[in-house]
This record gives sequence, structure tokens and C-alpha cells, in this order.
Amino acid sequence: MAKQRSVWLALTLTLALAATGCSSTKKDAVPDEPPEVLYQEAQERLQAGNFIRAAELLEAMDARYPFGAYSNQVQLDLIYAYYKQDDTARALANIDRFIRLNPNHPSVDYAQYMRGLTNMATDHNFFQELLNIDRADRDPAYARQAFADFRQLLRQHPDSAYAADARARMISLKNRLARYDLAVAQFYMKRGAWLAAANRAKFVVQSYPDTDTMQPALEIMAESYGTLGLTEMANNAKAVLRANFPNS
Repeated sequence: MAKQRSVWLALTLTLALAATGCSSTKKDAVPDEPPEVLYQEAQERLQAGNFIRAAELLEAMDARYPFGAYSNQVQLDLIYAYYKQDDTARALANIDRFIRLNPNHPSVDYAQYMRGLTNMATDHNFFQELLNIDRADRDPAYARQAFADFRQLLRQHPDSAYAADARARMISLKNRLARYDLAVAQFYMKRGAWLAAANRAKFVVQSYPDTDTMQPALEIMAESYGTLGLTEMANNAKAVLRANFPNS
């Protein structure tokens, strides 16, 4: 038994030393080169798709030369490197830092655009998309934030090079938010919470009239109001439904 404990102790020490060695190696992985040399290598890594190594180089530059000629571009490149690694937490932290420190920078529109992209990416679930599972009922907090990010970009920088793509993404996000609210209305209806179902469906109709959730939302309103005995409101919903979707 004592021999076994000795073996485990030796193994533990070996792993600890190995971990320390790896940590030390990573810490010293970026050579002490001039900023222009490090930046050039970082750019090469970014173009090659080696975002982990690019981030290491850029992080070193950010720490060593915080006020150098490359400082702002290093921060912007770090945002992109983190985004491409799906490291959304660090991407968002760097975006907020850049906007806070450089509110009038010519590339602040890019930072705002990346904020929308990063929040949009955080909203996605890779495994559900891989298996083609539609989970419209998952929390849309990040989708709402992404929509707000793109809206702010368009409000503050309507002529930005990223404006057209931001508008297109807002359409996609609006459909995502509409599907979520429709899923909530359907959930209420299944539970027999007819008033809650009708109110949420009404919100969908009023907030997202240009999405494909309009018809099912009106159907929920008509059924819910009818079940509650609110005949006039049910008939109004049916009239709107027939006018817009005659084959319903």
C-alpha cells in the first residue's frame, strides 16, 4: 500500500512539473522582438487561420507596447482573433475596452459591428445546428443584444462599410426573436393559459408583422380569445387572419 502511495505521489509530482513547464513555455512563447516584427508575424498567423498563435502574439504586444504605434490595431486584431476562436467572452471584453478608450476612433464602427457579430455567435448553439434541431424556445438574450448592437451601429454610423451586412443580420435576428415569442405563446396555449397565450401572440403580431410568425400568432389569438369567450376579439383576429392569409 505504501509503495502504491509512493507511485501516485511520484506521478502527481511529475504531472505538476509538466504543467509548470507547459505554463512557463507558453508564457515565454513570444520572443522579445521589436513590435513591427511581432505584428508582422501576427498578421501572417491571422491570414493563415492560426488564430490561437495570432492571439498569443497580439496579447504580448498589447502587454509590452500599450501605447505604441500598433496599439489600436493590435486591440482590433485581438477582437477578431478571439471571435474566430469562439472565445466570445474575451472578444466582448476587448470590444468594450476599445469603444470605451477610443470612442472617436475611425474604426469604432468596426468594433460595434464585431460586438453584434460576437453576441450573435454566442446565441448560436453549434450542436443543435449540427443536428438540425430547432430550439426557438432557448433564451434569446444574446440575440436581443446583437440586434441592439447592430441598431446602434446603423444609428451612429449609417454610412459604415458594415451597415448593409448589419441590416441583413437584423432581419435574421428579428425572425429569431419572433420565433421565440411565438414558442412562448404556444407553450402558454398548451398549458391552458389562454390569456397569457393571447397576449404574447398579440405582441408577436404587433412587433414582428413582417415575419412568418404572423399567421400562427393570429391563429393563437383567435383560438385563445374564443376559448375565453371574448367573441368580438376572436372575430377581429379571424378577420385579420382571413384578410392576410385567405388559405388559413
